Amino acid sequence: MKIGFDREKYLSLQSEHIEARRKQFGGKLYLEFGGKLFDDMHASRVLPGFTPDNKIAMLETIADEVEVVIAISATDLARNKERADLGIGYDADVLRLIDAFRSYGLFVGSVVITKMTEDNRIAKAFKRKLERLGLKVYRHYPIKGYPNDVATIVSEHGYGRNEYVETTRDLIIVTAPGPGSGKMATCLSQLYHDHQRGLASGYAKFETFPIWNLPLDHPVNVAYEAATADLDDVNIIDPFHLSAYGQQVVNYNRDVEIFPVLNVLFERLMGQSPYKSPTDMGVNMAGYCISDDDACREASKQEVIRRYYKALVEERREELEPSASERVAILMGKLGIKPEDRPVVRPALDLEKRTKAPAAAIQLPDGRIVTGKTSALLGSCSAMLLDALKALAGIDPAVKLLAEESIVPIQTLKTQHLGSRNPRLHTDEVLIALSVSATTDANARAALAQLHELRGCDVHTTVILGSVDEGIFRSLGVHVTSEPVYQSKKLYRKR
Repeated sequence: MKIGFDREKYLSLQSEHIEARRKQFGGKLYLEFGGKLFDDMHASRVLPGFTPDNKIAMLETIADEVEVVIAISATDLARNKERADLGIGYDADVLRLIDAFRSYGLFVGSVVITKMTEDNRIAKAFKRKLERLGLKVYRHYPIKGYPNDVATIVSEHGYGRNEYVETTRDLIIVTAPGPGSGKMATCLSQLYHDHQRGLASGYAKFETFPIWNLPLDHPVNVAYEAATADLDDVNIIDPFHLSAYGQQVVNYNRDVEIFPVLNVLFERLMGQSPYKSPTDMGVNMAGYCISDDDACREASKQEVIRRYYKALVEERREELEPSASERVAILMGKLGIKPEDRPVVRPALDLEKRTKAPAAAIQLPDGRIVTGKTSALLGSCSAMLLDALKALAGIDPAVKLLAEESIVPIQTLKTQHLGSRNPRLHTDEVLIALSVSATTDANARAALAQLHELRGCDVHTTVILGSVDEGIFRSLGVHVTSEPVYQSKKLYRKR
């Protein structure tokens, strides 16, 4: 992978900029953290060199001054919304985030359940669960006319109805499991309540994407729009910034829409607003740390294609209208790319055509493409995985890492005792069998030692993966896309 982002420069610049913003307000600073804090895989894919833990590494340096507040939408709880990259619900992700913050020595002060309504029993149950775990939980409510009825929003009937989040430190990081969780509204509500209590406080936004000082049509920004295609987020030129400074910078529609509310809030609380545009609110320095623009452009184009396939599969699974995939297809057209520009797509499709069975392909770190076909013993992903490990270890392709006599007993166990109708070994079963063989076989040991080399590799499959294979590839750090086709025509599918 070609590096295109300077991590050390980013950590230094970002810390300095946040400190300057804290001094600007003097009191508490509510810093809305957009995107992922611990595992920003999107950023690491489109900005090669940006490590998934960049943001948390920066916060570690000032851990004694930081308090974390996690916001989660009651609506998302009711819908059982999941983080697609981790395969877990937003409720579980709140607990995961708390554990992760604590492991870095960061203090989690409370959880805010936003958009709370009296009839949302799932959200109420989650609140009770958090409280039983010893966490402070606050409720924020829907506001009629939000975000346009400023008079109501900035009143006792708007933010005034929300429960005030008690905090003990001056830098409050407000984060969430995903977008649309109510992070900004939580921050603005706190500003209102602080003012009512005579406390000085300010607000800033730390959102990596879109990158404000890259062009609107830069592939890095287009990739962000593709990633949020299901949210109706659109990257736009910030009209307030253009009017105030005569400079074209990029923001997205939700921040532009809410800016008048924030402006009025500041004016009412402080006499005047410290910001002239939504871009002014941001503290993101990522755009200054791109060291190889071409590398980031190419990585971002590949991410857009991944998002296209992801949308297709999600629409097929949920029987949805193809709205998200069509939006991403338009973005692909703007970038002049097509699905086949993903190097692993055509080899997988060609192998399926020749064998008339599901196939898979992986691109190794050195650019080599390894394919896997379906056989009586192995699924295509399992075959591909074994052949990829052989290639990485320099083992003769003709060598069998798993003897047939070691596979058959596993198949018998699956079909005769565990009720499986598919005798072929999944990727997890192959890795377990390979681990057992490694105790006596040098080739198996050599192959197993190459597993870490798969992190960051791209895979394409000609059928939608089952949850087991999907989870194994996620754990290995492999970027998988699939054709929106099921291997069988069954109506019931185990997720």
